Amino acid sequence: MIWRIVLVVLAYLLLAAHFMRFGALLPTALLALAPLLLLARRRWSVIALQAGLVAGVLAVWLPSTVDFIALRQATGAPWLRLAAIMSGVMLFSLLAAWSLRPLFARKPPQGGTL
Repeated sequence: MIWRIVLVVLAYLLLAAHFMRFGALLPTALLALAPLLLLARRRWSVIALQAGLVAGVLAVWLPSTVDFIALRQATGAPWLRLAAIMSGVMLFSLLAAWSLRPLFARKPPQGGTL
């Protein structure tokens, strides 16, 4: 269970660092503190954190990736490594969201299936 929490904390800190890069202090603070919702140990808190990570991928990482690649292409700079790194960041965030799924479930899975 600890590794799942570590993944979520790192994914949210990565998202917070992206906002801090642009000087947006309120979103930075909110994102950095978001994993504290796990202390509530409720299903809604897990769902909220999952939704936040998925929204982060769709609303922050994906548009940023497209913008960064377009900027690199416009200046003639190499962009393939950037695309690979940003794809890794998006996959990491989605993995962190997925890893939260079994936390604080109402009923444990039966029959060995998730």
